[in-house]
Amino acid sequence: MVSVIANSVALSRPFKLSAQKAPFIPFSELQRIKQLEYRLIDELEGCNSVAYLKKIHASLVRKCLHESSFMIAKLLRTMSKLNVTMNSYGDSVFSQVRYPNAFLYTALIRGYLIDGKEGLTPLSFTFCALLKASASKMNVDFGRQLHAESLKLGRFSEDMLVSNVLIDMYLNCGRLDWGRKEFDEMPDRDMISWTTLINAYAKAGDMDSASELFSRLPVKDVVAWTAMVTGFVQNAKAKEALEYFEAMQNAGIQLGSAKCADWVMNLADNSPFSPATDVHLGSALIDMSSKCGSIEEAYKVFNSMQEKNVYAYSSMITIELFEEMVTTSDVKPNLVTLMAVLTACSHGGLVSKGQHFFNTMESSHGIKPCIVLYTCMADLLSRSGQLQEALDLIKSMPMEPNASIWGAILGACRKHLDPDVAEVAVRNLFELEPWNVGNYILLADIYAKAERWEDVLNVKKLMKQKGLRKSPGFSCVEGENGAIHRFYAGDTNHPRSYQIKETLENLADKLKIERYKPDMSCVVHDISDEEKRKILMNHSEKLALAYVLVTSEDGSGIRIVKNLRICEDCHLFMCCVSKLTSRKIVVRDNMRFHLFLMDLVLALTFGETSI
Repeated sequence: MVSVIANSVALSRPFKLSAQKAPFIPFSELQRIKQLEYRLIDELEGCNSVAYLKKIHASLVRKCLHESSFMIAKLLRTMSKLNVTMNSYGDSVFSQVRYPNAFLYTALIRGYLIDGKEGLTPLSFTFCALLKASASKMNVDFGRQLHAESLKLGRFSEDMLVSNVLIDMYLNCGRLDWGRKEFDEMPDRDMISWTTLINAYAKAGDMDSASELFSRLPVKDVVAWTAMVTGFVQNAKAKEALEYFEAMQNAGIQLGSAKCADWVMNLADNSPFSPATDVHLGSALIDMSSKCGSIEEAYKVFNSMQEKNVYAYSSMITIELFEEMVTTSDVKPNLVTLMAVLTACSHGGLVSKGQHFFNTMESSHGIKPCIVLYTCMADLLSRSGQLQEALDLIKSMPMEPNASIWGAILGACRKHLDPDVAEVAVRNLFELEPWNVGNYILLADIYAKAERWEDVLNVKKLMKQKGLRKSPGFSCVEGENGAIHRFYAGDTNHPRSYQIKETLENLADKLKIERYKPDMSCVVHDISDEEKRKILMNHSEKLALAYVLVTSEDGSGIRIVKNLRICEDCHLFMCCVSKLTSRKIVVRDNMRFHLFLMDLVLALTFGETSI
């Protein structure tokens, strides 16, 4: 009965996307609307009669909030509390919302479920299906109600399947603490229970808790080891990643690692198998090298291959290689190939070429447009400054836009300084991923560049209200004897701090000749230019760069890993220093690899190669 109700409600009302231009609403107006919504929510929570409910509904209509998915979802929940059936009043209210979101659908489905209770005893699969739906819509309130229902029935508290899905639901909804509580209360746990929570702690950056859980794990398989090694890598803890990798090998668990890239290359060169004759080995080596930022090595392997398949081209794709692939070879491109070539067009500013590839991909290659390719196109248009065209593309899509596509728009607004379009993007992002602190930081950066300091403060206040904090930025480099050195912004605790500071001051003096000027807009504080310059010069990646210049041989390459996105000023600084010192510098931030080689600058997103 549950699935019948859910399917009938959801399928009878397809999601719709407005074909009209997204209206611009200033950030201050958004705050006023939110305050009004919170006042009406307080009234709904105190509502104890249908007559009073209708008065609140009338207020919603008068205030033009009768099409707000957020407010109507609250209204439907109050109806359920007052035993108002969905088939009459609730359905009528729902139908007034032109573009309902996932949360509103959930509220309506929940209302129908409450209307249709007939004393049937649900199975564990019933709860699992509903909990997964709650997780996909990030509706933790509905998930908690389902959790409470399962406890009331009494026979699911020891059901491992339900408990595992509960943990996953809480984690997807951003409640790691509740997921851990459910884990701790489980009488029995399987490998899924352990690794799900370990992965969650790793993604949250809490490797201490992940390590504590891992140490208690009775049997450690390849999945658990992989979760730990990957977690340390993603959190820029290279030393710990290597220690766990070596411990994994000592335990008899075999697994490849980015750290072993050079070993794998050497092994391939000295084995009977060669990438020149083995197309599968060649494709794998290209993919491995490009993901490690070794573009020259990847290109060397590609050129040595006597036969190339779609995976080799996709791993090493450039515009010229793509055109060679479709005109001179029998290899047909696939979705990954198109993603790579559109990304290459985006980074190269080749808008017309990218539009041509996108418009002809179905007729020429049989590849239908999907959300991933639309995201590539939105990035291509917005990155080139065509922000309105990117919005028009989103509105023409046959599917709902996701957080990735709005994130591409928001990132371009920072580059082209368009706070108006940024506010359109963040309205959607705040609804799709309200927990993502990066969107708030990016919006504050855009306001700061536009010198809208009051709006910067408003964003910071909103973050504080939501309990969101920016992760501290740090950069890591490998020093003498293989030791990993971590630097935070303004760090003065390193034993070589004096030499690092002196090196940066010397670089700053020399770079003035190269016409380097600090990008003050990268500092989101209303302070003097001199104070901004000091802050910029003490960014973690600059400190890491100076340390390597102090301790390494002249001419050697420099590799820096940063846990956050590199700012525009540090990007320009690395470019100038590479030219000044004739050194190759590779910076891996949380988005992509950045290669600086004298006058050449490349950006390589994880998993794709763009030259």
